[in-house]
Amino acid sequence: MSDHDRKSSTASTSKDDMDLEKATPQPEFTNEAQALEDMDDNVPRDKFAKLWAVVMFLDKYGVEARGIERVLPDQRTQTSPLAPFWMWLAANMTISTFAIGVLAQSIFFLGLKEAALTIIFFNLLCTLPVAYFSTWGAKLGLRQLTLSRFSFGYATAQLPIVLNCIACVGWSIVNSIVGAQTLRAVSTSHQIPTAAGIVVIAILTIVVSFMGYRVVHLYEQYSWIPVVIIFFIYLGQIARFTESDFGGSGSVEAGNVLSFGATVAGFALGWTSLAADYTVRMPEDMSAYKIFFWTYLGLNTPLILVEILGAAAMTTFAQKPTWEDAFNNNSVGGLLGAGLAGPMGGFGSFLLVLLALSIVANNIPNMYSLALTFQNLHPYAQAIPRIVIVIIGSVIYIVLAIVGASHFEEWLDTLLVILSYWLAIFSTILIEEHLIFRKGKWSNYVPDDFNNWRKLPLGIASFLALGCGVAGAVLGMAQVWYVGVIGRMIGDPEFGGDIGFELAFAFTAVTYPPLRYLEKKWWGY
Repeated sequence: MSDHDRKSSTASTSKDDMDLEKATPQPEFTNEAQALEDMDDNVPRDKFAKLWAVVMFLDKYGVEARGIERVLPDQRTQTSPLAPFWMWLAANMTISTFAIGVLAQSIFFLGLKEAALTIIFFNLLCTLPVAYFSTWGAKLGLRQLTLSRFSFGYATAQLPIVLNCIACVGWSIVNSIVGAQTLRAVSTSHQIPTAAGIVVIAILTIVVSFMGYRVVHLYEQYSWIPVVIIFFIYLGQIARFTESDFGGSGSVEAGNVLSFGATVAGFALGWTSLAADYTVRMPEDMSAYKIFFWTYLGLNTPLILVEILGAAAMTTFAQKPTWEDAFNNNSVGGLLGAGLAGPMGGFGSFLLVLLALSIVANNIPNMYSLALTFQNLHPYAQAIPRIVIVIIGSVIYIVLAIVGASHFEEWLDTLLVILSYWLAIFSTILIEEHLIFRKGKWSNYVPDDFNNWRKLPLGIASFLALGCGVAGAVLGMAQVWYVGVIGRMIGDPEFGGDIGFELAFAFTAVTYPPLRYLEKKWWGY
């Protein structure tokens, strides 16, 4: 069989085969470890033979062996279009999302009305690429950072790969810190050490992300239920103490809105580099509209509601000064504890423990996707079993979280805004490549070429466009450590207003098409 015939046969499934697949339930895992060992894909798995022997043993018990290798159409068994909805509902129905809303007042001094409008607008806008990229996993069976090679090229794709590894670890750090803070708020007399809380959250995260795709989806399908109940109870506790507004006005307020918007954008856009990872086992013929809709709804329901809840909780301090003291002493965990453990005693403390453990649902996608992202660095990285990378990554973020536990708010805000810059660039390049140069047609991709640099873009166009996007971000950023030339023109001259991710998007969108046209004309791909 020729290479062309082989690619054609794996890229699509005949009607008879598809009918048989629908009629006959397929197992989620069918000795994947052995299948990977037998693959002729120039990945030196024999260099890690002892590790793969462990993987083969665990594969019998449902632990996912597959890494970034393509999931072929006849291996797709996740048939419910609701799967992305449950996935993203649970991943964002956590206290990390609540913490984003808290920043509206603690960092940007916004009133509840301004915060709520900013949260709604920026979430509805910035979750669009996440929902769009979710449809790509089902169409090509490839993970998100693997897909980026078809736009960035093999070499330049290393930049978003490294950045996403940093982002996955960074998110796990700040998530674990806020979870540990919440566990500390359970009791004022016998507080759990922050380090112990971080380790507890990390171990629970490892168990699920270690198992792989199927268990990740299974956990996320149900983990949100107790969390949403507790958030409703918390709303009932704080509602009568909230104030509708205490923000400022004028240009300073506009600058603060834009800066908070960049923070909200960073959290929402943060899922763009992971989106396709969680739809690769959905059928190739699954309606893209259904995947998009359920992903979009699953993201925005918790993002908007829980972030607004966090912003509302910060308006209670005028009537409840003891809650302000709790927040000052123990940050987000103290604020949650004041509304639950304070007025409800032991039952409230129990609810607070469950709420603290909700962070696991947000950390799971980070650790699962960290392994898949890392495997894109090199064939040797791909040869390291996914489960090993999950464990190593977890150890790294546990150590860093314990060290950085006292700098939560500063780390969170900086991480979110930096993410909004580079993910705006990342999303723009992928979308323009797909819509302009591949004409929005999946037939213009050869999925099996993901590891063949000669059949991928050269990467010069994406590199130069990325550089232009970074220039736009620098001009528009407004951070404590640097305020860009354009960012300084908005709001308070000292603090400015952050339009870094908007300029990053604009600069990239304008420069990539002509650069890619020239590259394609010269390189051929």
